[in-house]
Amino acid sequence: MNKPVALITGGSRGIGYGCALHLADAGFDIAIGDVRPETDCSEALDTLRARGANVLYAICDISDGQQRAALIARIRETFGRLNVLVNNAGVAPKERNDILQATEASFDFVMSINLKGSYFMTQAAANWMIEQYQADPQFAGCIINISSISSTVVSVNRGEYCISKAGVSMATQLWAMRLAEYGLQVYEIRPGVIATDMTAGVKAKYDAIIANGGIPLRRWGTPDDIARAVTSLARGDLPYSTGQVILVDGGMTTQRL
Repeated sequence: MNKPVALITGGSRGIGYGCALHLADAGFDIAIGDVRPETDCSEALDTLRARGANVLYAICDISDGQQRAALIARIRETFGRLNVLVNNAGVAPKERNDILQATEASFDFVMSINLKGSYFMTQAAANWMIEQYQADPQFAGCIINISSISSTVVSVNRGEYCISKAGVSMATQLWAMRLAEYGLQVYEIRPGVIATDMTAGVKAKYDAIIANGGIPLRRWGTPDDIARAVTSLARGDLPYSTGQVILVDGGMTTQRL
């Protein structure tokens, strides 16, 4: 029971599951909060357990405060500690609409999960991490926000998504400054074009961008690419940094002439 514990929201597939796999390999026990029925994730969870991790799976819509609190309570009961929070859960708009036609309902849906949900999940985890630090000054805690290059790169047909991720970027800075006195590090990982369910519907668009050199490394990113960065931060490989943005985008957002 001395292994560190990592909570990954949206950790049953895609980037979140890639993070869970790498963190399990790095010696973490894993808690996953997700909205999918546990029976739909049984094979993925069994794989994590086969890698040596104790695994807790809990249904949690992070936009709901009661469900966030219940998730934290389950982790307390099961593991008694939390060392790492990976705020990965996120959604795209159900329909891509020009900002001249986008609806308030779509805005509220995206913001409630991507920004409000991750912000208050951080609050809940951070207060518990502070409690652990006060009980043991050797406690090491880390919060990692998965945002997107859309926090700075404009897509006028999904403005609510861009705004939500820009908010995550500012939240990272805010939490990094507030939690530094407790030795708790906060980071933002900013993925580029990653092959997941979210990008499957626009594959042809990004294939063309890659073919035309829009991504200097000339390939799609993978959940594994993001997970490697997450694991490095979770292990404490950058002990004298906080509030930093880690770009994992194949060079896509690098300014060029």
